[in-house]
Amino acid sequence: MTAIAPGTSTPHLRLTRRGRMVITTLLAAPLAAMALYLGVNAGGAVATGESGSAQFEIVTVEPGQSLWDVAASLAPEADPRDVIADLASLNQLDSATVQPGQELAVPSQYAD
Repeated sequence: MTAIAPGTSTPHLRLTRRGRMVITTLLAAPLAAMALYLGVNAGGAVATGESGSAQFEIVTVEPGQSLWDVAASLAPEADPRDVIADLASLNQLDSATVQPGQELAVPSQYAD
């Protein structure tokens, strides 16, 4: 163990040029990473004041009518399974079960 003589100043820590560069890099890296992350993700969606003009034909399910019947009446020339799949997708139906009075949006290719 080395003893410091009384009246002698303690040695100061000297930061070299290389040490300053390392510290600067360590402090700047998180800021640069955050700026890059925000810059890449900033241009996603842009909202406008315009409203959409999508128009759908609406069909109301009659009592005793199944989704198969609705599909057959909408597009008699098409395969009812394809029409049912399109109806289920557009109306976000979990199953092929429909209730009387339920309103279904009709995909544009089957609209009158």
